[in-house]
Amino acid sequence: MDQPLLTRDRSALTARAEGLRAYVGEDGVAVLEFARPHRRNAVTLAIWQALPEVLAQLAGQEGVRALLVTGAGNTFSAGADIGELAEVYGAAERADAYHAVNVAAEEALAAFPHPTIAVVHGACVGGGCQLAVACDLRFVAEDARLGITPAKLGVVYPAVPTLRLARLVGPARAKYLLFSGELVPGREAVSLGLAERVLPDAELDAAALDFARLLTLRSPQTIGAVKAALAVPPEHAAAALAPWERRSREASDVHEGLAAFLEGRPARF
Repeated sequence: MDQPLLTRDRSALTARAEGLRAYVGEDGVAVLEFARPHRRNAVTLAIWQALPEVLAQLAGQEGVRALLVTGAGNTFSAGADIGELAEVYGAAERADAYHAVNVAAEEALAAFPHPTIAVVHGACVGGGCQLAVACDLRFVAEDARLGITPAKLGVVYPAVPTLRLARLVGPARAKYLLFSGELVPGREAVSLGLAERVLPDAELDAAALDFARLLTLRSPQTIGAVKAALAVPPEHAAAALAPWERRSREASDVHEGLAAFLEGRPARF
């Protein structure tokens, strides 16, 4: 059987948790894959715990300039493993610790130093949708289904993912999604603010990979500055940008970009 497009011709890193795979390629694009297709890629505690370390490992790989986050078996992730969640909620202390691990994983994904793109096929639900929301961008299949479902379970999400969703889609749409717990068809995801691009399922991976490769050609200095400014409240954006602005005056990216434009060639950042 052919290797899926996103992981084809890539080197696999050492697995840190069962059901979580990471790959790097010579094109500067890394891939993080949830790989429990028999459970619709439900995220276990071990996967949540491993995510910060795996992301740090990918960030440290020489040449990596963009990250695609996806799921095996044409499903992004059906969310937390419910059987495990039922056990976690057997004691308040275990539930507290579990959600702290969730938040640490999401924060590590949001803080990844290069652009991150969730490539969403099939179900993208609950904790899976939280992880997609923690990415910079979301490319979604028309027939995907997205939703955040704590209201169906009586779970109260921590402030970090709740506010991140509200910043992405706006407070009213966040309430619509969180109050109802209903799943949104992929074709409606753009209008709700949950996706930047929606494509037919068969075209999604190629489009996401092409866009990730495009980003590897852009200035990491500019991209890093944008991520830094938008990761903080507006009143702190100037301070977050200050070191990047100073670097832009002193480093070579601007000189290379201007020279490339004047010479009619691609920039080499």
